[in-house]
Amino acid sequence: MALSTKTIKRRIKSIANTKKITKAMEMISAVKMRRAVANAVATRAYADLAWQMLRDVTAKARLKSHPLLLERPVKKIGLILITSNRGLAGGFSSKLLQEVHNYIKNLKDHNKVEVEVIVVGKKGRKIYQNFGHTIAAEFVKIDLTTAIAEILPISELASRDFLEGRYDQISVAYMNYISAITQNPSIKQIFPLKQKNHLTPGEKPPQLQAVSNRFLFEPNPVDVLKTLLPRLIEMQLYQAVLESDASEHSARMMAMQKASDAAGDMIKELNTTFNNARQAAITKEIAEVIGGAAALE
Repeated sequence: MALSTKTIKRRIKSIANTKKITKAMEMISAVKMRRAVANAVATRAYADLAWQMLRDVTAKARLKSHPLLLERPVKKIGLILITSNRGLAGGFSSKLLQEVHNYIKNLKDHNKVEVEVIVVGKKGRKIYQNFGHTIAAEFVKIDLTTAIAEILPISELASRDFLEGRYDQISVAYMNYISAITQNPSIKQIFPLKQKNHLTPGEKPPQLQAVSNRFLFEPNPVDVLKTLLPRLIEMQLYQAVLESDASEHSARMMAMQKASDAAGDMIKELNTTFNNARQAAITKEIAEVIGGAAALE
């Protein structure tokens, strides 16, 4: 029984050390989550209104001459997949990867459309490892994005590939931040401009105000769109990365919190088991002493 109590004590110490690690990771993720959520919320209204304005301008002014607005038969799609570099974030990556897999599979099976994935973050590699989908390019994912310049290489690659005809459509897949405990996978088409995008069931599009039916362009519509369109598209990718950052750190914080709570519960159970084992050992020793004394009488 002594060996049993030693084993239990060793397990308690091991779990306590693990709890210290998960608690530290929880606190670090909480700090990063607050910064990431603040960044995402601060720009969300601007990104949504800018995107709505662009759709209204192109629809009501009937401007389809810009290369980024040209619609052509969709034979090949470039999908920008924004994931994370690290795990220990619950179902953050798996939910998004499964949603993207279903999206790609549906396009291939029903529309006979080829899809290539542009991965942002190391976890995105699993779209090939687990599902066999083609990866066209991979970008390093910054742990906490703070400036739009950090996503410019992704935007430039997507724009160039669309303009050169490599892809007929560009979309972005990311985890949309709802709250600290809720993050939903979302897929949004950015090239060419589209009024509706693929949303997960239950997800509501942003509520935006209607705009005027007339627009005044200075100096002219072509020059305005030439300058404005690339900047607004960069903003959409930037917002998607910010939403992904907020979702990732929120998911990791909740996962580490649950791990710490589970470790605490295991330690309580092991302490109870240890006390019972020690009490049983003491009782046995007392019984042996009394039995030996009785035998000597």
